[in-house]
Amino acid sequence: MKRAKMNARERFHATFGYGRPDRLLLMTQWTFNDTLKRWRREGMPWDAHFNTYFGYDRMEHVPLNLGIFPPLETKVVEQTAEWQIVEDEFGGLTKRWTDREIGMSQWLRYPVRDRHTWDRLKQRLDPQAPNRYPEYWDYVKRCYAQRDFPLGIHAGSYYGWIRNWVGMENLALWYYDCPDLVHEMTQYIAEFVLRVITRALDEIPDLDYASIWEDMAMKTGPLISPRLFREFMMEPLKRVTTTLNEHGIKVIMVDSDGNVDQLIPLWLEANVNLIYPLEVAAGCDALSYRRQFGKRALLVGNIDKRVLKEGCTRTDIEREVMSKVPQLVEAGGFSPMVDHAVPPDVPFGNFRYYMDLIQELCTFT
Repeated sequence: MKRAKMNARERFHATFGYGRPDRLLLMTQWTFNDTLKRWRREGMPWDAHFNTYFGYDRMEHVPLNLGIFPPLETKVVEQTAEWQIVEDEFGGLTKRWTDREIGMSQWLRYPVRDRHTWDRLKQRLDPQAPNRYPEYWDYVKRCYAQRDFPLGIHAGSYYGWIRNWVGMENLALWYYDCPDLVHEMTQYIAEFVLRVITRALDEIPDLDYASIWEDMAMKTGPLISPRLFREFMMEPLKRVTTTLNEHGIKVIMVDSDGNVDQLIPLWLEANVNLIYPLEVAAGCDALSYRRQFGKRALLVGNIDKRVLKEGCTRTDIEREVMSKVPQLVEAGGFSPMVDHAVPPDVPFGNFRYYMDLIQELCTFT
């Protein structure tokens, strides 16, 4: 029997509420700009809307400003044809590539190095700053009142932000050398986030989801131990997720690269229940997670980007997709997605074939 056609919001709740969607909700795929340039050269219509062309669903976040404001002023202190060294006003130094899009910046010195620099940065995280909310907030609320797409709210970061400010190695040492400061920073983030988002939670009824960003794992496991997660992150994170749950938000998603095997039980305990992008190269296995965590865990991603690269065949793509997607679709609470930004070594033809296959497997009307 064919299923009735749904809008994106209905599809979201049917997909992640273990219901009967007309097709699975498909989140927008991340890509690099150089990837899109290649695809347009190879036949993707240059004037097409990306989401509409590939069949991704509309999803939006309430447009709140949770960033450092004003941003740190920077200046270039050294430059070559390939890279430049940039210094911020707090004395942080980064080496950035200027001749390529792909490639992470190298931190030479981080902006937060002690309590003094933390106190300075904290002044840029004022939850009552007027520009945390759009200037025409009442108009924004009216626009969302009759929405037919899922609307979410950003809910902060309880490892990733601090790691970016302090540095991964430095933070690992701070957990032992100055734990009081790390506790203070984590608690401040939770308080900051709650003070910013509570107005939106109160004034926009029935938000559909919340999202957290962490990037707190590497290829073989988390960047902090489960014990340190419990000691430093669990309580402030649960303060935020409890408030979200009290406002009716049942789907709280976390974006973290790397192997998250040991982190999923901790996130579930903290009421964070949707995990993505589940990188295959890091050993993430959505089928294993479904068996281990049952319906408690919602899963997005886990399609190996490497099977789409130049030189791979349609048989390679089919083998990857068919090895997991039909079983996960049958189990529910899952949406397929390439397990990170699609790189420029992926031809348009391979990606188009992959998306056609996904649409076929995930459509029930």
